[in-house]
Amino acid sequence: MSTPLILIIIGIVCVTTGFAAGFFWQIITDKKYKEKRQQEVQKDAERIIKEAQKDAELQKKTAILEAKDEWFRAKSEFEKEAAKTRDAIRQDQQRIKEMDLDLARRDETIGKRETEFAARESFLNSKEKTLRTKDNELTRLIGQENEKLEKISHMTQADAKKMLLENLESQVRYECAQMIKEIKDQAKSEAERESKEIILQAIQRCAADTTVESTVSVVHLPNDEMKGRIIGREGRNIRSFEEATGIDVIVDDTPEAVILSGFDPIRREVARLALEKLIQDGRIHPGRIEELIKKSEKELEKIMKDAAEEVIFELDVHALKPKMVEMLGRLKYRTSYGQNVLQHSKEVAILAGLMASELGLDPKIAIRAGLLHDIGKSIDRETEGTHSELGAELASKNGENDIISNAIAAHHEDVPPISVYPILIQAADTISSTRPGVRRETLTNYINRLTKLEEIADSFRGVSKTYVIQAGREIRCIVEPEQINDAQAEELAGQIAVKIQDEMEYPGQIKVTIIRESRYTEYAK
Repeated sequence: MSTPLILIIIGIVCVTTGFAAGFFWQIITDKKYKEKRQQEVQKDAERIIKEAQKDAELQKKTAILEAKDEWFRAKSEFEKEAAKTRDAIRQDQQRIKEMDLDLARRDETIGKRETEFAARESFLNSKEKTLRTKDNELTRLIGQENEKLEKISHMTQADAKKMLLENLESQVRYECAQMIKEIKDQAKSEAERESKEIILQAIQRCAADTTVESTVSVVHLPNDEMKGRIIGREGRNIRSFEEATGIDVIVDDTPEAVILSGFDPIRREVARLALEKLIQDGRIHPGRIEELIKKSEKELEKIMKDAAEEVIFELDVHALKPKMVEMLGRLKYRTSYGQNVLQHSKEVAILAGLMASELGLDPKIAIRAGLLHDIGKSIDRETEGTHSELGAELASKNGENDIISNAIAAHHEDVPPISVYPILIQAADTISSTRPGVRRETLTNYINRLTKLEEIADSFRGVSKTYVIQAGREIRCIVEPEQINDAQAEELAGQIAVKIQDEMEYPGQIKVTIIRESRYTEYAK
């Protein structure tokens, strides 16, 4: 074996030996270190345990002290509560003792009262027996006295009661009538004074025409030859005219004039306008007649609309629906007893507005209701129903409120009023309808109305004679003084007035006057 190889082996062995020695040395060193570290850890653990024991002892002592403090506090509070409870018990015991004493006193008082009540009851029983005996004796005596009175008066007890009740009834009626008369006189004096002032101020401030022109029904001709042209060959022109307008054309001996007769005033006005145009144009034949009638209808619609808008503008009424304006315009050619209804509506609106202002009410509502109160007359000849009912329905359909609709419906008392405005419209309507010269009435209707007034007044007991004066504006009734006294005369006037209102229709108001005359006659012998 060569020397280098030996040297290599020896080197390997040495290195291995060195590593082994180092490894064992490391193990020994680590073991010693671990033992030392274990001892140190054990010492630290013992130290920590000792410190923990010290802390535990300290906390134990602290807890014991706190527990003792808490126990002392609880004990103190308990003693305080116990002291309070003992005081409350003592107070309750004292109150109970006082209540026992009070109850004892009350028992004693009740006992005394029971003794007194027993004594009083015994006394009352004896009194009751005495009174019963006296009552029986009194009843016997009254019976004897009644028998004596019946023998003296020759009347039974029932007859006497009846006579007494009749006398009392008559006396009570007289006193009631007297009281009613005084109350009515006072109310009338105050109400009449106030109402007269308001109405007079309204009339003075309302400037209206005395008379109103009615619808014209006569068409003047330039000459009598025009009559033949209007009639036409074999009457064809006049037949065409009458069929197209619904108006009768009367051609008589009246010089240079023809008369238009028809129930509908609007159709009559259309016929008048068309006939005047035909006369001016000169070309009178069926085709031209039909053309000018249509033209006149449009012209009349414009005339009515302009008339309505003029009145609406004068009264400062706003927000009327076109249908209401149209119906209002138709009133221009509608008359009532010869009075133009549109002019009448305007007057009523003005008067109602003035009276509303005097009474502190809204004049705009009164003016609007007064203007529309007779609008139903524009359709009452075409539709079933009264003009007030139709007017209220028309107003409701076209956006008027309940107050306006009710004022229209109630201005003739057909329905109950829901506000004061229907009363204002009634008053204004009466003023406008009854002023001098505004309406005309046929002789037959006038005589019938006067006769009816006399019949109503004569139907009451005690009325001997009746006189209707002042063209039916006043009734004077002469009554029998033996049957009707002064207080009953006042009541009779009211009853006659109510019956006239219920059974008759008339413009304005009717005054009822009762005349009672007492005559005393003696003879000198």
